Amino acid sequence: MTGWEHLGVLGAGLGAGILTSTVGVASLLSFPVLLAVGLPPVVANASNTVGLVPGALSGSFGYRQELREHPRATVIVLVTCAIGSVAGAILLLALPPGVFEAVVPWLILLSCLLVGAQPWISRWLGRTRNEPARLRHDMSPATVVFAVLTGAYGGYFGAGSGVMMAAVLGLGTDLPVRIVNALKTIAVLAANVVATVVFVAVAELDWVAIGLLAAGSVVGGYIGARVGRKMPPVVFRVLVVIAGVGTAAFMLI
Repeated sequence: MTGWEHLGVLGAGLGAGILTSTVGVASLLSFPVLLAVGLPPVVANASNTVGLVPGALSGSFGYRQELREHPRATVIVLVTCAIGSVAGAILLLALPPGVFEAVVPWLILLSCLLVGAQPWISRWLGRTRNEPARLRHDMSPATVVFAVLTGAYGGYFGAGSGVMMAAVLGLGTDLPVRIVNALKTIAVLAANVVATVVFVAVAELDWVAIGLLAAGSVVGGYIGARVGRKMPPVVFRVLVVIAGVGTAAFMLI
């Protein structure tokens, strides 16, 4: 990588860290940048996962007050996403690279769809679901299963996994939005940490890219947590959808 490419990866890490703690679509920013500087798709994906761990860690630290309010839900999210991430990381390494290259654009488009449609989905669910007699602060068995599946997706690719977890928690619990946002961030952390253990042991990694992403994301993650409680996600959502659709179109072409 050249000097400008180093700066680009560092900036991508900063932006990805902010996105991790806000709308949860960090890889839609950082993964295309790693592809743009010449990393092969599987190497870029594994390096991206490892490099964004510090961002998820600092973001979770920024949300520590929210996480302490519901310790049971925090533990369940950590465990379920960690278990699912093992399966996702194994799938990434076991499947041929051609399969990954074929699937990635569609995963990106699916993530963009979830990001863009999230407000309408939330309003539709609000109209169709009766208000519960008792607020649901515990995760049901069905919610736990979907949390495991989200963790598996996070270990395999991860772009939009935070949004998916927010949707799972929003449908399966009645926790406040700020708590859901905190749990979503720690879900990303759990998936990335477990996948990192697998990738460091057996995957090909680009440690220069990892170091640059880590340096940027650790700052961005904490900033994102600080502003995530107050900043409307509309601007982030629009930018992520545009960037994600453009990246998917480029890869398909």
